[in-house]
Amino acid sequence: MAISLLGISGSARRESLNRKLLGAACKQIRSQGADVTELDMRDFELPLYDGDIEDNEGFPQKVLELKEIFKRHDGFIIASPEYNSSISPLLKNLIDWVSRPAQGEAALECFAGKTAALLSASPGGLGGLRGLVTVRSILGNIKVLVLPDQFALSSAGSAFDEKGNLKDSTHVQAVERVISALVNVTGALRASR
Repeated sequence: MAISLLGISGSARRESLNRKLLGAACKQIRSQGADVTELDMRDFELPLYDGDIEDNEGFPQKVLELKEIFKRHDGFIIASPEYNSSISPLLKNLIDWVSRPAQGEAALECFAGKTAALLSASPGGLGGLRGLVTVRSILGNIKVLVLPDQFALSSAGSAFDEKGNLKDSTHVQAVERVISALVNVTGALRASR
C-alpha cells in the first residue's frame, strides 16, 4: 500500500503562489507512486483557537473533520507563505486546533511520528525562507520529523505558467529532491513500524 501524504498550503487565497507551489509538489508526489490529498482550507473555516471555546463548546465540527483527515496520512507537504518573517495565521491556527487532543485521543496523535517537508513561495528575493524557520520549530515541537530538505521559491510571481507548472527546470528539480526525500523517508518509517 502506498504512503499517504497530506498537502497543506498556509494560504487559502485562490491565486496564492504557495497553493500553486503545493500543486506542483503534489504532481511530483503522485508521479513517485505515493498518494496525496490536497487540503483546501476554504472548506474548513475555523475560529481562532481559544481555550474557552474548547472548554465550553468542545471542538468545532470542522476541527474534528480535520483531525480525522490528519490521522489518515503518514506525513505532510506544507507550502507556507511568509508573513512578516513568520508563519501565516491560517497555518498556525490549523496546527493549534488539530494539535489539541480530543476525548479518547492520544496527545499529539495527529502529528507525532509523522514526517513533513517544507516549501515556500514569495515574490521577494528570499522566497519566504524566513517563515520556514518558524514552521520547522513548531512542527518539531509537536513531534513531527521535519526533513532538512526544503525549497523556497523566490520571484514566484513569474515562476508558473498558465497551467500552474513551474517554468524553470532547476525549480522543478529542487521540488523533486524535496519530494523524493519525503516519499523515501516516510516509506521507510512506515515499513519499520
